[in-house]
Amino acid sequence: MEGSTNEMDKKLLTVAVPCYNSAAYMRHAIDTLLPGGKDLEILIVDDGSTDGTAKIADLYARRYPDIVRAIHQPNGGHGEAVNAGIRNARGLYFKVLDSDDWVSSPILKKILRQIQYFSDSGDMADLIVTNFVYDKVGKKHKKVMRYADSMPRDQLFTWDRLRFSRIGEDLLMHSVIYRTEVLRESGLQLPAHAFYVDNIYVYTPLPYVQKIYYMDMDFYHYFIGRSDQSVNQQVMIGRLDQQFRVNRIMIEAYRLYDPAQIPNRHLRRYMQNYLEIVTTISSVLAIISKDPENYRKKDELWAFLEEKDLITYRHLRIRPFGLMMHTRTEVGRAICRGGYHLAQAIFGFN
Repeated sequence: MEGSTNEMDKKLLTVAVPCYNSAAYMRHAIDTLLPGGKDLEILIVDDGSTDGTAKIADLYARRYPDIVRAIHQPNGGHGEAVNAGIRNARGLYFKVLDSDDWVSSPILKKILRQIQYFSDSGDMADLIVTNFVYDKVGKKHKKVMRYADSMPRDQLFTWDRLRFSRIGEDLLMHSVIYRTEVLRESGLQLPAHAFYVDNIYVYTPLPYVQKIYYMDMDFYHYFIGRSDQSVNQQVMIGRLDQQFRVNRIMIEAYRLYDPAQIPNRHLRRYMQNYLEIVTTISSVLAIISKDPENYRKKDELWAFLEEKDLITYRHLRIRPFGLMMHTRTEVGRAICRGGYHLAQAIFGFN
C-alpha cells in the first residue's frame, strides 16, 4: 500500500518493478536487485494482476521488509505503475526495472557506492547513465548499448560536454537513473493505459537535468523474445495508435526552439534528435503496416508537429528521415521498409 515517508526512511536508490501478470518471470528481476541491501528500496508495483503476481509481491515484502515494499493498485498500465513508484519512492535516485528484465548485481553495488559519494559530497548528478544489453533470445553475441563516444566517463558533466551521439545511442529507460526530485520537479505524469510511455519518461525531465554522470558499465539486461512483448514488431503495428499518442505527448511537452523552455543549444539538439527518432519510428511502422488508414494517421502526426512547433517541424522535415517519411509512392515506402529492417539487424531491437 502507498504511504508517506520521513527522513529515517531515506534510501540511496529506489527501483520500481512494474508487474502485470508477471508471476512466471518476476522473481528473477527482483532477485538480481536484492544484493543491493538496505541502501536500496525495491517497489514491486502490482498493476491489477490476475495471476499470482500479488502473492509473490507480498511474499518478498514479508521476507525482506527492510528492502521491499509491495504496492497494489487497479490496472492502469505501465505508466501508472511507474507513476506509483515515483510517488512512493524514498530513494535519492529512481530507476525502473521491467519485470522480465534484470540487472547486474555487482554493478548495482558500484552504483550505490557512487550515489553514496554524491550524497556525502553534496555535489549531485541529476542523471546517471549506464550501459544496457539487448538480451535477445537466440542471439549468441548480445548487442551492448554504450555511450562512451558521446559522454565523458566517471565525472560530472553538463550538456555542453555531450558529444553528438550516433544513431542508436539514444538514452532509453534502461540506461537512465534520475535523481528522484528531478522527476518530481519536472511534473512527469505518464498516461494511463498506454504503451511506449518509456519515451515520455526519458524525454520530459531532460530540461531539468543540469549535471550528468556516465558509468561505462553493462548494468541493465533488456530481454527481447516474448511473442506478446510490447516491442515485438507486429504487436507495435497493432498498437500504432498508442505510439502516435506518446509521440503527440512528446511534441506537446516543449517548443524546442523557445529559449525560455530549452535555453541550452546542446540540450535542444539532443532533444530534437530524440523526437526525430520517435517520430521516425511512428512513421515507419505506419509504412510497414501497408494500411492506408495508418498512412493518413502518419500524415496527421506530422501536421500536428507543424502546428505545435513549426521550427522543429521544418528542421525534421528536411532531414533525410523526414523526407523519406513523407513519400507517397510505393517505391519510396519499400525503401523505408528496407532501411528499417537494416537498422533492426544492426542494432538488435524488436
